[in-house]
Amino acid sequence: MSNVEEFRREVRGWLRAHLTGEFASLRGRGGPGREHEAHTERLAWERHMAAHGWTCVGWPKEYGGRGASLEEQVAFHEEYALADAPARVGHIGEQLLGPTLIAFGTPAQRARFLPRIVAVDELWSQGYSEPDAGSDLANVRTRAERDGDAWVVTGQKVWTSGAHEADWCFVVARTEPGSVRHHGLSYLLVPLDAPGVEIRPIVQLTGTSEFNEVFFDGVRTDAGHLVGAPGDGWKVAMATLGFERGVSTLGQQVGFRRELEAVIELARRNGAAADPLVRDRIARAWTGLETIRFNALRMLGGVAAGAPGPEASINKIFWATWHRELGELAMDVCGADGMLAAGEPYDLTDWQRLFLFSRADTLYAGSNEIQRNIIAERVLGLPKEARP
Repeated sequence: MSNVEEFRREVRGWLRAHLTGEFASLRGRGGPGREHEAHTERLAWERHMAAHGWTCVGWPKEYGGRGASLEEQVAFHEEYALADAPARVGHIGEQLLGPTLIAFGTPAQRARFLPRIVAVDELWSQGYSEPDAGSDLANVRTRAERDGDAWVVTGQKVWTSGAHEADWCFVVARTEPGSVRHHGLSYLLVPLDAPGVEIRPIVQLTGTSEFNEVFFDGVRTDAGHLVGAPGDGWKVAMATLGFERGVSTLGQQVGFRRELEAVIELARRNGAAADPLVRDRIARAWTGLETIRFNALRMLGGVAAGAPGPEASINKIFWATWHRELGELAMDVCGADGMLAAGEPYDLTDWQRLFLFSRADTLYAGSNEIQRNIIAERVLGLPKEARP
């Protein structure tokens, strides 16, 4: 038996043994459109994982991880999804900020923040998008000025996932007055309990509020909380986005497969499968899911070689569009019943949540339009889009 197979068996056995008792009811809880479910209980579960060494498995051992290989990390995320374990609450710290600090942080920053991410003692959010700088990240206007031993941050971020439950936010801000586009940006770590921070949840189509507006009114953060040098913000922010499209994507696809299988079962039960057009769409969904998996494996091959290539943008477009279309297929399979919501207290079915939340898939983490521009301009060498 290979080391990866042994590791997979270890992960599977631990999850089977520990998703029991007080944690048994958490199976399948949380996730897109259901992020409000059992947050406190899922946090307790994740801290239980940390106590047994199952958070940050891909981090080097010197920073509290297991030093798992890329293949072992893939196995972990797949087994976690196959066990129907609850959606993670510390994933932004573990999968985005942690690897960024390992790559660009100072020894003091690593010592201060990494142990708390491993233990799930501090939760993080991502301060990138703004009202006039969503997918156009280089257009950020939030500014930060050095004042003695602190940076003073003023501005607004939007679509900040989990900010209402987070302790910190990594913020891309403009630190060089008069700079434009990707020049003059810096990457700051900002406490969300500091004076001058205001967090306003945004009610989404699903009726829940994963996203938030975050306002910074002269918020002070320690001068030592700058990651990289002043003006390095664009480089550091792009590295964070690269980590975002990592090994967890294969675990995500296990969830996609479970959703597709449930849609197929529903179509068989209610007779929708008798429609040849529905059968054709199901077949295309199945082949699309296989394409997503192979694209992800190709992308991870690039990561193993040193850096993700254009496969990251290709994969983002493909899975986001596929998942949005799966939500549309699910509603069509539901038929007229799909248009009815439960009475008081207002709630949605799993199919309705899938349909509504997946509308955002082609927007967040880089919209389809932005990904197509990246592929066209940086990969195919086509002329750049006209910009004002």
